[in-house]
Amino acid sequence: MFHPNPLEKPLTIIIFDGSLAPSTFVYRLALGLSEKHKVAIMGFSGKRNSSHGNLQYVHLGSASNTLGLLFSSAYWSWKSLFKRGNGNAVIQLIKNTVHFRKKALQQQNLNLALGLLNPDIVHVQWPSLLPWCESLLEEKKYKVVLSQRGYQVNIRAMVDVQNLEYLRQWYPKIDGFHSVSKAISRVGDRIWENSKKVDAIVYSGFNFDELPYQESYKSQNPLRLLSVGRPHWIKGYPYALEACSILKKNKINFQYQIIGAKGDEELLVLIDCLGLSDCVFLLPKINQNEVYQTMKSSSILLFPSLSEGLPNVVVEAMALGLPVIATQCGGVAELLDAHGESMVPVRDAQAMAHAVMDFLEQPDATILKQKEAARLKVERQHSMSSMIEGMENLYRKCLTDR
Repeated sequence: MFHPNPLEKPLTIIIFDGSLAPSTFVYRLALGLSEKHKVAIMGFSGKRNSSHGNLQYVHLGSASNTLGLLFSSAYWSWKSLFKRGNGNAVIQLIKNTVHFRKKALQQQNLNLALGLLNPDIVHVQWPSLLPWCESLLEEKKYKVVLSQRGYQVNIRAMVDVQNLEYLRQWYPKIDGFHSVSKAISRVGDRIWENSKKVDAIVYSGFNFDELPYQESYKSQNPLRLLSVGRPHWIKGYPYALEACSILKKNKINFQYQIIGAKGDEELLVLIDCLGLSDCVFLLPKINQNEVYQTMKSSSILLFPSLSEGLPNVVVEAMALGLPVIATQCGGVAELLDAHGESMVPVRDAQAMAHAVMDFLEQPDATILKQKEAARLKVERQHSMSSMIEGMENLYRKCLTDR
């Protein structure tokens, strides 16, 4: 009689994001995995999408919506009673409701939902969600994978001693790690390193049909510089503005737009102090398609960040055919190495300005070749199929290491 290989059977996978409106990467991952596996996105808040196919959304109740939380709690408790005969769930529901313990209700909902879904893998998307998973890690009921992406590993864990100690306590109990770049994997090893640690570098996957390559290139006057992202200190915008000041002093005709930074007082004051009000513009957040259209009409993506996991905006720029000048932080070198794009040291406005001026000296034909090489690089490294295959391999590895 034929017995299927257990390592090839479809899996039940929980994507625990904390929100039902996860990032684009998480949604693409869940959708891609659902083609072969049963997948649930699990969260406390956010608009609940309609489940379809093998992808469903599991609402655990938001602390900011008391009635919604009580409804979700009643649903999971009674379902656990009827499906599993778990009378304690209803008793605990009553106790938590009487004492108005919102967090306890959410924790109970998470535990009950996991018990009912009985996943093979619980994929936790952010280290900040680990406090919700402590009982899972202690009891070892399910295999747990943690994603390592950016700020919460690169910065918070390195500047917050208590957070670092917390992660060092719980990292050894995690079955596997997903790192979005080689650089962040190395940072994760500073938190906890072990010869038996399962850590897979799986790059974000993109649908390149949604990122049509702009084949032609023609120099623009004025030069159109662009950055995209919230006005957080980690984005390094003050150094980009200092670079703009240097460009202006060198009589370079340019315009610089920062999408998502409109109204930021610190940047507005710096723009005024540097005399850049006529050439630097802070724009509001816009939807993704509008971002792509702005990229297509720009000359250079300026990426001045101080720390990153692996920046999606750089991948998108390379895919669209927008040249990039970026700081050498995090996984940037895994994108821009040996493909003609300029990398500059972090916090070095002078180097950034000179990189822009060097770009202006490049013939259009040279820039066109660099654009083509960049597109090919991200198509190979960031395909949807590679992301799904890499994640499946990570899950299977965790399941075999019993």
